[in-house]
Amino acid sequence: MTSPATAKKSVQLSGVVVAESAVSSIDPGAGVLMYRGYDIADLAEHSTYEETAYLLLHGELPDAGALEAFTRELAQRELPEAIADAVDRSATAAAPMDLLRTVASMLSFGVEDAGHTDRDSSLAAATRLIAKLPTAIARQHRRREGLDPVAPDASLGYAENFLTMLRGERPSEREARIFDIALILHAEHEMNASTFTARVVAGTGADLTAAVVAGIAALSGPLHGGANAAAMALFERWGSAERTPAAVHEMLERKEKLFGFGHPLYRAYDPRATILKRLSEELSAQAGDPNWFAITDAAERTVFEEKGLYPNVDLYSASVYRYLGIPTELFTTVFAASRVAGQSAHVLEQQSDNRIIRPSATYVGEPRRAYPEAQ
Repeated sequence: MTSPATAKKSVQLSGVVVAESAVSSIDPGAGVLMYRGYDIADLAEHSTYEETAYLLLHGELPDAGALEAFTRELAQRELPEAIADAVDRSATAAAPMDLLRTVASMLSFGVEDAGHTDRDSSLAAATRLIAKLPTAIARQHRRREGLDPVAPDASLGYAENFLTMLRGERPSEREARIFDIALILHAEHEMNASTFTARVVAGTGADLTAAVVAGIAALSGPLHGGANAAAMALFERWGSAERTPAAVHEMLERKEKLFGFGHPLYRAYDPRATILKRLSEELSAQAGDPNWFAITDAAERTVFEEKGLYPNVDLYSASVYRYLGIPTELFTTVFAASRVAGQSAHVLEQQSDNRIIRPSATYVGEPRRAYPEAQ
């Protein structure tokens, strides 16, 4: 828990506790992230995204039967015809995050749980969103590229199916596993901006879909979910590991924003970045130039030497996504699709003992004045 003594002045509400939660916990000083008491490193090593999503939503790891049933539910990936048509019509005109937000909202059209906030209805809505949003992301991308959509394959795991729909061919077993790990690492992160947004909306009595739609909107900004895409733009500008240190120095001198460094909470190495850095280096061994891992590694060393800042998850998730063939414009949508599990877990928690969230502000405007005609 962040204390006022360690709160960051550049972050509003930093150090302010707004809820009690059993979903996840962060130790900022030690660089430890846990989902439901399980260390993220252990989940990345041994779990799958399906199992992790179940853990977040239900509070416990599933047994074999529960996991099989949940995996079958997540395999219901087809989009309703009206939504598929909407994606096709808007594919080239809409920004990917704008369309994702719209699709998430449309997924509540005509379903029995729409508008309901009981646990069963919320779980049904969460499962539907987790299952179907990747299909919308892949369909829009392929339509934008002038390609036919690839139908979801219920026989494939969540991560493998996602990459297959996106790329048009099945990834290698190792690529699918690396993407699976990336999804796990992005699935939840305590009271981040988008999750807090989702809880605020749920606090009004709105249903889970409404709360998640608001969370997706909050995630779209470059200071949150869009940060890895912004980081990738920097890597492309720098071009090589040799040019990176000088480019970083120039940005620091101009006081420009270096995406991928520092964090509102962590005062140590982001544990997600630790894992993704290793995966980025592994993927770079089989890739050509530019060597995205070498660029990010050079940037990391330079920034630490100059500012003492550690990398965050965005620095290495960007290169991992790029190595996996995910276009930069989809980075934030992929992040959003994986984060729905964590946002939904928080909405369920908010709904279990709901109170509206209504903070106050310190007024700094004009003092009380008389209206001219009343004088």
